[in-house]
Amino acid sequence: MSLRVAVQMDPIESINIAGDSTFALMLEAQQRGHILFEYQPGALTYDEGRVRASGIRPVSVQREQGNHFTAGDRTTLDLGRDIDVVLMRQDPPFDIGYITATYLLERLKGETLVVNDPASVRDAPEKLFVLDYARFMPPTMISRSLDEVRDFLGRHGDIVLKPLHGKAGEGVFRIGKDGANLTSLAELFGAIWKEPYIAQAFLPAVSEGDKRIILVDGEVAGAINRVPAKGEIRSNLAAGGSAHKVELTTREQEICDALKPELKARGLLFVGIDVIGGNLTEINVTSPTGIVAMDGFNGSDTPGMIWDAIERRVGA
Repeated sequence: MSLRVAVQMDPIESINIAGDSTFALMLEAQQRGHILFEYQPGALTYDEGRVRASGIRPVSVQREQGNHFTAGDRTTLDLGRDIDVVLMRQDPPFDIGYITATYLLERLKGETLVVNDPASVRDAPEKLFVLDYARFMPPTMISRSLDEVRDFLGRHGDIVLKPLHGKAGEGVFRIGKDGANLTSLAELFGAIWKEPYIAQAFLPAVSEGDKRIILVDGEVAGAINRVPAKGEIRSNLAAGGSAHKVELTTREQEICDALKPELKARGLLFVGIDVIGGNLTEINVTSPTGIVAMDGFNGSDTPGMIWDAIERRVGA
């Protein structure tokens, strides 16, 4: 069965095809005979009960750097009547624009499958959904109060401070027990963001890597270990971390087993979790990445697993 697939994404012209997970998903869809379209979130329109994408265009893709796509003419399509699957794949920030897009795409329920489910994406921010699994987490505080964070630092001696809705390791700082720069950082975070920020006990095991585990419809697809560059605490590949082949530990499998029922129930088909030294730190549902590097190490086919899951849902 050929599906009409609309990909809500960052501009296709600017993606790095060597490691981009969205591009890998598009290639797999095309190989299966599905018809691809792409558009940006700003193209969404709600009009008298219908959700349209203006400026949407058909595309074909090929793994050829500098010539990785061919696009047709831009048009307007009704995402409920003209499209079978929407992939919500634009990068965060998870701001009011992102949240508004989830509300609009939620109007497609019963007509078009949206992956990941937009209501669940909205209700499961990376650093908040994870609190449901606090038993697997390092000590964590969410607050805008400098006094509260100082108390947290006093209890744990070495902490990491980061934006609540940040991405790709942006704005992540380590604060030592002397508290140097804590006041300045709290002032900076408070000036930039209206929401609280997050503090976590520093995990020395990060020097050995931050494991990204990919789950597809609740099942483990594989993992990679992201090791920080020298002098860094951030292991994100976008922040200079390096990827390495890795296996799951018993503890990590326990975490995945605990997550599985809720991920399936929420329609979160493509999820990436982050684990440091056996501690769960994030559940990434907005636009998870890492599958290209992981499949390169493991010889796995994560885009194939994801499309198998999508096709099962569409055919259900």
